[in-house]
Amino acid sequence: MSITLDLSRASAPVKAPVNLSGLTREGLRNALVEANICPPEKAKMRASQVWRWIHHYGVTDFALMSDIGKETRAALAEAFTLARPEIVERQVSKDGTRKYLIRTAPGIEVEAVYIPDVGRAGALCVSSQVGCTLNCTFCHTGTQKLVRNLTTAEIVAQVQVARDDLDEWPSPKEDRRLSNIVFMGMGEPLYNLDHVADAIDIISDNEGIALSRRRITVSTSGVVPQLHALGERTAAMLAISLHATNDALRDVLVPLNKKYPLDQLMAGIRAYPGLANTRRVTFEYVMLKGVNDSPDEARALVKLIEGIPSKVNLIPFNPWPGTDYECSDWKTIERFAAILNKAGYASPIRTPRGRDILAACGQLKSESEKQRASARIKAERAERDVDDSAAA
Repeated sequence: MSITLDLSRASAPVKAPVNLSGLTREGLRNALVEANICPPEKAKMRASQVWRWIHHYGVTDFALMSDIGKETRAALAEAFTLARPEIVERQVSKDGTRKYLIRTAPGIEVEAVYIPDVGRAGALCVSSQVGCTLNCTFCHTGTQKLVRNLTTAEIVAQVQVARDDLDEWPSPKEDRRLSNIVFMGMGEPLYNLDHVADAIDIISDNEGIALSRRRITVSTSGVVPQLHALGERTAAMLAISLHATNDALRDVLVPLNKKYPLDQLMAGIRAYPGLANTRRVTFEYVMLKGVNDSPDEARALVKLIEGIPSKVNLIPFNPWPGTDYECSDWKTIERFAAILNKAGYASPIRTPRGRDILAACGQLKSESEKQRASARIKAERAERDVDDSAAA
């Protein structure tokens, strides 16, 4: 006897509503039309209203959009969402640095870090991926496997969360506490360029968060084929995670160098759109004791970047459990900086920030994962103890 299952009444998977925070202006107009919120001829006007409420005023409730009709607000709330992601943990360092562990979806968690007194007023370090594929040997974040790219909404949400916490709605014209965005968190931004570019379009829009593109910096380890596209699509400031002046060493420190060696990388940098004395490249150089911190390395660095409008950020290495690297001593770093300065390159030594909450460069999410693993192990042990007691 055969049995036929009647699936005609089976419920379809519930599709999560679209978060309007992650849509570009064009995407927002199209979404309003497709959801029958307004006809095409009124989409531009309606999208502009909604845009300002989301990105200038920071609202998360359609009911607060007072210049939009009540019925339209109800339709918006039925079709879309403006919900913020869950803040799993918020930590504040003794130096004022704030670290946010953000859960954007089940099993998807990223960290963003707000650093006061950086840039014009304060900088937010945002993530572009969950995990990383680059395996840079000095970076703890790079030891975590890639889960997936973040969506545009998930990138923008990191900015929204920080602005919520800093009480920066509506968008201030002056006296901002969050004045700069740096894509230097988890992941390689150029492996997620579409979502990063859309997020920059949203963050920089003058009727919204309104951060100048010259105050948005994208850091890459050197995905050379995407450099030109980054400049053309975003006009963002470029930072290069360099850390070595020769291929042999950089192959070890930044394994991506095996695919895009220094000659290709430097050629790509020299061709970056808009490169000028007013739009300099930032070279990031982590100082590793006995590895890349000698005077000869400093002179090699000067030769490598010759003719490129640039500055060099010297980054004292931030240690993490299990690493074999050590931070260069301060005198060595200062001597290195002096050689760069004499050659005409600004070379600020980055003051480590947020080390006590593992929010410093290269430390993101590692401690959070460690804590969650510890909690899980304790819970499993407690459950076993209960089972053993019941069996006895």
